[in-house]
Amino acid sequence: MTTSLPTVANGTDDKTYKGERSPCDPSRVLHIRRVPIEVSEAEVISLGVPFGKVTNLLMLKGKNQAFIEMASEEAAITMVNYYTTATPHVRNQPVYIQYSNHRELKTDNLPNQGRVQAALQAVNAMHSGNMTLSGTATASDGGMMPGQSPVLRLIVENLYYPVSLEVLHQIFSKFGTVLKIITFTKNNQFQALLQYADPMNAHHAKMALDGQNIYNGCCTLRVEFSKLTSLNVKYNNDKSRDFTRLDLPSGDGQPTLDPSMQTAFGAPGIISSPYPGAAGFAPAIGFHQAGLSMQTMPGALGPLTIPSSAMTGRMTIHGMAPTTIHSVLLVSNLNPESITPHGLFILFGVYGDVHRVKILFNKKENALIQMADATQAQLAMSHLNGQRLHGKVIRVTISKHQTVQLPREGQEDQGLTKDFSGSPLHRFKKPGSKNFQNIFPPSATLHLSNIPPSTTDDFLKDLFASSGYTVKAFKFFQKDRKMALIQLGSVEEAIQALIDLHNHDLGENHHLRVSFSKSTI
Repeated sequence: MTTSLPTVANGTDDKTYKGERSPCDPSRVLHIRRVPIEVSEAEVISLGVPFGKVTNLLMLKGKNQAFIEMASEEAAITMVNYYTTATPHVRNQPVYIQYSNHRELKTDNLPNQGRVQAALQAVNAMHSGNMTLSGTATASDGGMMPGQSPVLRLIVENLYYPVSLEVLHQIFSKFGTVLKIITFTKNNQFQALLQYADPMNAHHAKMALDGQNIYNGCCTLRVEFSKLTSLNVKYNNDKSRDFTRLDLPSGDGQPTLDPSMQTAFGAPGIISSPYPGAAGFAPAIGFHQAGLSMQTMPGALGPLTIPSSAMTGRMTIHGMAPTTIHSVLLVSNLNPESITPHGLFILFGVYGDVHRVKILFNKKENALIQMADATQAQLAMSHLNGQRLHGKVIRVTISKHQTVQLPREGQEDQGLTKDFSGSPLHRFKKPGSKNFQNIFPPSATLHLSNIPPSTTDDFLKDLFASSGYTVKAFKFFQKDRKMALIQLGSVEEAIQALIDLHNHDLGENHHLRVSFSKSTI
């Protein structure tokens, strides 16, 4: 079989490719470029497995390309949307993913397909098995199976600059909701344990980050699965943090690193190295201090800065939640005809508690959104940047502003600035809330909850259809009819429907709760 390869409008400029939507319409077949020649079938399949079942694969090693076929178009869309904000890496090389012109892969008569089928069965079986295991079983060789434990063990090698808990949180949040982190020094190495809400996130982060450098040329991450399946954090300080419980005490707040590392914080401005002979390895002062933008991940993990806390010779204040400096987002390329502060509050509220929203008076396609903390801002950015809203692909970045100012008395504002800090609709007010574990990227399938007992599936389908949405499938949860899944025509429709119908009054004192689902119907 000959395969005509889909082309990218501008194959050399990946910025163009990544920033815009893929040139083809959505398809369950995805085209992967720049695949390192030594990569195995299983490694390519693993890129798709976190998003759903992979049904076929075609490797074109000579062209450094591959085609991967997902079981559903929805899984493929979720995968492309996800990788638009977090470039996947295979063998430390960035690879690029877009929709293929092909609707399916016909590979029956090709050589090597036996090996492909074996790899597909092995990776899919391992993954589907992991999702049902309680997290205590181990593989036959005694190691954890990928995706089974939500806890990762991290070791940082070549630690020329101190790596704070915040930096680890910022990097690993790209791959899912980080619930807890514990840092410690063992065998003279800086190590950490990090727990995700979902084992798939851990599997994904391990695939992408193992072997990556946090800063250029140093602070190399080694990532493996932990034998633990849950972490018990007693204190929130600069050594450990439970992001679901902001009420924990700070304990004695010991410094993050052991005494031999303390010299690293000695000189303000430039970090003197704790290692002999590496004193000249100073940070490039060209780094902009805003840092924290992880849009790109070439070689080093994007433009991470040496944290300003290290620059000034101290770590974060003991017992504080993540710093509030970067909790404001700038959202651009909005549709000025359709956007409202309330709509942005509902959408961004899926990923954290929104305190204030300001649509800019003179540039209504731009808005500032103040989240409860930097963690939630990072989470919202990683999930919503590049999504379509009211027909436009929105851009979400961290703003240089530290707060959103409310208009002064008598100042003309046209209702463009709203304070939502006291809203009853915040999803994350309760520490340890289950909502922390149910944060997923936008998808065409919505999770509905708080449904009154008398409500029928026809009533709910009509509610969405009469609001202008295409209902493709619907089903109540078997064990709990207070919850249901509804699949709409596209991810964009689902985003819009969530904004329109979250908190919709269903009568009987019940207001509908809407969130994105990781499941398909």
